[in-house]
Amino acid sequence: MPVPNHAPPKNILITGQPGIGKTTLIIRLADALKHLSPAGFYTREVCEKNIRKGFDLIGLTGEKGRLSHVDFKSPYQIGKYWVDVAGFERFLDRISLKPAALIFIDEIGKMECLSAKFNKMLRKLFDADVPIIATISLKGIGLISELKTRPDVVLFEMTQSNRDGMVKDILSIVEPLIA
Repeated sequence: MPVPNHAPPKNILITGQPGIGKTTLIIRLADALKHLSPAGFYTREVCEKNIRKGFDLIGLTGEKGRLSHVDFKSPYQIGKYWVDVAGFERFLDRISLKPAALIFIDEIGKMECLSAKFNKMLRKLFDADVPIIATISLKGIGLISELKTRPDVVLFEMTQSNRDGMVKDILSIVEPLIA
């Protein structure tokens, strides 16, 4: 069930354990709402011989980029992944988030938050009138915890027991916002 923050929701954040299906949910929601021409991006695992090696970025209008990889050369590392912050920022420049009736972001996590541009962009987007549906790290400080506690956010925690009904639950909140 969502955790409301006592204000009319405009933004929906989805959190949960890694691998629970948050990206799949974002893709399903973007497909269900494609008639609105939403903007944004999702991430996709880069696997080699069934071993996760990094993450790609996929724009809803087809742009592609690489966020991280175990073989990158970068000053930024999260776990075993080296993060290409400059490449992520170039990707953000290529995707168009305005004008859009709805924005999808997958994900607001430690890797993405290494980018000052991303942090600034998120603050502006969350303060704007356009609804956002985003996945967000289960744990995190700074911007991650700040966004989760905003009064205009509904926070869903995806689990094995509730994930099948989440598309319907989220659409019931979003559809009145965009009607």
